[in-house]
Amino acid sequence: MVKAYILIQTEVGKASVVAETIAAIPGVIQAEDVTGPYDVIARAQSDTVDELGRLVVAKIQRVDGITRTLTCPVVHL
Repeated sequence: MVKAYILIQTEVGKASVVAETIAAIPGVIQAEDVTGPYDVIARAQSDTVDELGRLVVAKIQRVDGITRTLTCPVVHL
């Protein structure tokens, strides 16, 4: 199982709508609007890294109002 945090920047005033939309995508565990340099932080999981990449590129990045994402895979050291 691959898990990741996805840090998301949105257009002004769109964070809440983006977080709600992303939270409904299968594979996304949680999405919340936050303050700071990013507007939304989502937690996602998938079976493989490739599947995670497809989730981010094909589903999350296509959500209206997103301007940039940064995917941070969870590692266990």
